[in-house]
Amino acid sequence: MFRVARWFRSHREPAPEDGAGRATTAARQDDPVVVLAALRSVAVGVGTTLDEAATCAELTRAAAGQTGGTAAVMRVDGPVVSGYESIAGHPEGLPDARWATAVARDMAAPAADAWGGQSVGHAAPDRTRPALCVPLATGEHRYGVLVCAREGAPFTHTETEVLALLAERAASHLRHAREHARVSRTAGDLQRALRAEPGRPHPNLDVAVRYLPAGRQDLVGGDWCETVRLHFGRTLLVVGDVMGHGVEAAVDMAAYRSDLRALAAADLPPHRVLRQLDALADELPHRRPATCLIASVDPVREQVTVSGAGHLPPAVIDREGGTSLLSVPVGPPLGTGFGGYELATHDLAVDQTLLLFTDGLVERRGEDIDRSLDRLAALRFATTAGVEDILDSVLGRLDARRAEDDVAVLAARPRHPGPHAHPHPPPHF
Repeated sequence: MFRVARWFRSHREPAPEDGAGRATTAARQDDPVVVLAALRSVAVGVGTTLDEAATCAELTRAAAGQTGGTAAVMRVDGPVVSGYESIAGHPEGLPDARWATAVARDMAAPAADAWGGQSVGHAAPDRTRPALCVPLATGEHRYGVLVCAREGAPFTHTETEVLALLAERAASHLRHAREHARVSRTAGDLQRALRAEPGRPHPNLDVAVRYLPAGRQDLVGGDWCETVRLHFGRTLLVVGDVMGHGVEAAVDMAAYRSDLRALAAADLPPHRVLRQLDALADELPHRRPATCLIASVDPVREQVTVSGAGHLPPAVIDREGGTSLLSVPVGPPLGTGFGGYELATHDLAVDQTLLLFTDGLVERRGEDIDRSLDRLAALRFATTAGVEDILDSVLGRLDARRAEDDVAVLAARPRHPGPHAHPHPPPHF
């Protein structure tokens, strides 16, 4: 910007006037204030997002518009130099890519331009088709080069300065874009680590799980599903929802999940697991409250025993494909320290499917929750649908991919117990 300002000052001359004493249109166009305003309007269009490719495309469009030629970017990432990218104009007008690549690799070393000063552009040796490389750099950080070319007259000193200004602005945004991408990758790695897959259920149970984070920024939030294989052919199914979104909720979700796995190893009934989870969370003041539903599926007895902590009830899909909701005693959310969880036992035959879900599957802004649950209960399914098909159908028909909250849903269907199944599993206490 200082180079451009110096050029403006060096070219100030009295503006010619017409007969009425007014400056002509051409003179107004040469006025530094007018030119700076025009240049500013072009520059603000470069770097409107944190997307590196989008910034490069905005830069080349602005550069091609300013020079009346073709512009492209070669990005540098460590030792890697890309080919021509984000081309604006006619690609055949660009110089040999080998020359631009050599400039991009060597741009850390200062070079002299045609005017003998410090380089803001590197002119191509082929003067019949003028071309220019302008570094995309901020301080010690190098991101690539802007390559411009056109037929006809070589680039003027002023054009080179303007391109350098646009390149400097773009480089600053490229720095932010790469830093944002680095942080996003780190957050993504953390979220994927937190989003552990559910354990393996007993072989006599078909299980399918889906998780859909709300929005595009987070890969995981506070919603989770878990399956724990128990003795005597039983499987513990769990779905939970930690208050909040993003990494913070996911951290607490991982803590609840870890505690659940440890408690399930003691083969406690669902309501006692909830009591223990509530007590553990209540001792940690910084852990967020959570809702939770636990179902112990027993294919041998053709039963499911459920207990809930402030969570929505599960649904059952019968052999004709109809859907109904199971009644579950309502208990307080985990982390409140109130306890008071109870059990409910229901029949669950081998041709029925149990559906556990978080509220993001059914809740809609401004809608009563009973109406939301009625919409789920009104669904019907093909009698031949498997658990995977059922989940795909539920998510599609309830438009879950556009939900405003995270969605976790689990479908489980008992198989016929094998010949070695224990005929008398222990009762719950």
